[in-house]
Amino acid sequence: MIVLGVDPSTVATGWGILEGNSRQARAVDWGVLKASSRKPLSERLHLIHSGLVDVLRQTPVDAIVLESAFLARNVKTAFALGQVRGVVLLASEQEGVASCEYSPLEIKRAAVGYGAADKQQVAHMMTRILGLKETPGPDEADALAAAWCHLTRVARPVVPGAAR
Repeated sequence: MIVLGVDPSTVATGWGILEGNSRQARAVDWGVLKASSRKPLSERLHLIHSGLVDVLRQTPVDAIVLESAFLARNVKTAFALGQVRGVVLLASEQEGVASCEYSPLEIKRAAVGYGAADKQQVAHMMTRILGLKETPGPDEADALAAAWCHLTRVARPVVPGAAR
């Protein structure tokens, strides 16, 4: 299975592609789509959309994974993030790729074993789990963690109401 994880942001949208399963995963590629905060939001959304479409066309994937929406203290930021998520979902739909969402807590728990882990902990664990020679930046690491979360959930699907 090939999975594209996305860490949506209006300034630095991280992405990471994993191939394999939860027992043997390999990082195919990762990067960040940077958009200047000085640019209008519409231009940043266009850059993110076209960048993700390019990534999807270079490496066909089975699924796109991103963090589900969460409550933010700043309403303006929450709306902008929602628009970025919409652009990611649009690229997914346009390219015919299934999309999945996990909460930030689920993603961090899958990557680190602790739902309140910070970005450095996530980056460290992604480096170790995937055997990377270099530590990815925080945005890329979060994206790789989202993809990793999906690989672990596909291997062991969570059944609502089941005992853990």
